[in-house]
Amino acid sequence: MNRIAALFEKLRQEKRTALMPYLCMGYPERDSALDLVPALVRGGADLIELGVPYSDPLADGATIQAASQRALENGMSLARCLEQVAALRAGTPHAAGIDVPLLLMGYYNPLLQMGLDAFVERAHAAGVDGLIVPDLPPEEADELQEALRAREIDLVYLLAPTSDEPRIHQVAARGSGFLYLVSLVGVTGARDRLPPELEAFIARVRAASELPLAVGFGIGTPAQARRVAAAADGVIVGSALIRAIGSAHAAGCDAVQAAEAFVASLRAGIDST
Repeated sequence: MNRIAALFEKLRQEKRTALMPYLCMGYPERDSALDLVPALVRGGADLIELGVPYSDPLADGATIQAASQRALENGMSLARCLEQVAALRAGTPHAAGIDVPLLLMGYYNPLLQMGLDAFVERAHAAGVDGLIVPDLPPEEADELQEALRAREIDLVYLLAPTSDEPRIHQVAARGSGFLYLVSLVGVTGARDRLPPELEAFIARVRAASELPLAVGFGIGTPAQARRVAAAADGVIVGSALIRAIGSAHAAGCDAVQAAEAFVASLRAGIDST
């Protein structure tokens, strides 16, 4: 049982919902994740998605696009992301080694450029537990999925509210770790409100799969996290956290402290369900 499966089994027994924040690696500075990831764990994160910056992040809204561009300008790359995952597992000057599940979320082109087999071997050695590739449909994922499966690394697929029943069953049959449910039609980014049909969408997928269900896109407040936690197994928050980090950094404040406080507020919201 890898870290992701062990986490969701533990939370199931405790009747708790996973808090799963997203960081763009290399933002706001190239090595920021080495301090931000331990802060997120201190704030109550159960699993962390580490975004691999890419020049054309088609699934992402303005906040993550801007963070990704800044990270690329800082010299961040897929290879450096893997080096930082390994450093987080080993421990930093300010924190013990990170033991929560770590997933990379990135686009397919950088993986192809590195070579799929080489990437999987390096990801395994670094301590990556899972991978999310928004622009890789299941129909084209066989080669990567087989390589990941051999190293017990989960390949997590996304489902949208527009996914019909055959598509839900197809993705549910292929996915591992958990299923990533996109809460709304559109790109990433916090919204003022979540769609009223969200719970019905979660229920449709729940009927088709025994995998844990995590919901992302559009979640940015403790109240929204609490609503999602009442129906799903995991709550994913990205853009709102990136904004909190970026605002603190731009103001000359402690971005690490801001990240920890923001995640702690989400944790409090989830735990109040």
